[in-house]
Amino acid sequence: MNLPGGGAWAAGSDKPEIDTIRIGFMPLADCAPVVMASVLGLDEKHGVKFRLSRELSWTGMRERLLGGELDAAHVLYGLLYGVHLGIGSRQQPMAVLMNLNQNGQNITLSRRLAAFAHDPALLERLLHEERRRLTLAHTFPTGNHALFLYYWLAAAGIDPVADCRVVTVPPGQMASSLAAGHMDGFCAGEPWGQRALREGTGILAASSERIWPNHPGKVLGTRADFADTHPHACRAMVAALLEAARWLDAARANREAAAEALASPAYVNAGRELLAYCLAGRHAEGGHWRGHNGLRFFADGETSFPWLSDGMWFMTQQRRWGLLTSDPDYAAVARAVNRIDLYRAAAAQSGTPLPSGEMRSSILIDGVPWDGADPAGYAAAGRVRTRQAL
Repeated sequence: MNLPGGGAWAAGSDKPEIDTIRIGFMPLADCAPVVMASVLGLDEKHGVKFRLSRELSWTGMRERLLGGELDAAHVLYGLLYGVHLGIGSRQQPMAVLMNLNQNGQNITLSRRLAAFAHDPALLERLLHEERRRLTLAHTFPTGNHALFLYYWLAAAGIDPVADCRVVTVPPGQMASSLAAGHMDGFCAGEPWGQRALREGTGILAASSERIWPNHPGKVLGTRADFADTHPHACRAMVAALLEAARWLDAARANREAAAEALASPAYVNAGRELLAYCLAGRHAEGGHWRGHNGLRFFADGETSFPWLSDGMWFMTQQRRWGLLTSDPDYAAVARAVNRIDLYRAAAAQSGTPLPSGEMRSSILIDGVPWDGADPAGYAAAGRVRTRQAL
């Protein structure tokens, strides 16, 4: 029998518990693994069928995921942790099954601020000397774009709470809202920053790769109860997505094919050439492809692994900005949410290499290292740096 796992389902012991998995996604370039796993039939190869649902806002996706209308989602890392911790919504245990991408986000400012875009120190001086407040948008209060935007501002001595008016806008509306003059800038995933740049209404101020090199992006998220009751379906889902991620990183031609698929109104509904630029921007070391702003999907499994330290970082920033009023048990929460056990099973099924550990280290834009060793101290030090900058 030509089954994943060499016919291990013969006795039925690890066959997926359900045949169809309902997966939500947002119209962004980094939904590529989810879409291409379906387009290429990699889901059926692993014994399940993806029923994809194009969502219009992160809030709507969250509610459909919590309400059981979706089984899993291409979702913001920080959003999933916010739900797990009960920030801004009813608390519900959640699960991160894998990381879907690294990098590929950006901070875009209006053309009126072009002179300040590449020197945040000048932007800080403008705000404090003229006592101006910027109106800046992100995509969700506990999500990646909010926390990357805050980090970039704070590194330049700008307090996002005191010095800015921060609003939430769905990613697909960012470029048009900037063009209409409703905001001074935004942080969002591609292709919406690139669209503002090409339409002449925005200028790239910072890529997310510059803020945190090879930072985590969207994750494959689900409810903890779904992961607990459907472990084999989760394994099959992750295995299919790992194969899609490997395919995306294998060749420029694959990324261009993905751009053509994503251009459809059923998926991202943006120009093929624009998506091709975002997805297939440049070649990286080791024969892999990195898109615009360093977007990558696999990197021999490094991108896909649900690193515990990544989940912990989002909690430290939620604590830094008062979304959490006290320090959680960072390591325990990350271990409960990031389902490394299910990921390892899927990695074995798909032939994906595993790292030697569960934590990794990075140095962010302000020169401060992050390795997960002292999360409470890291969060507290961030709060002190922000106060000292004022």
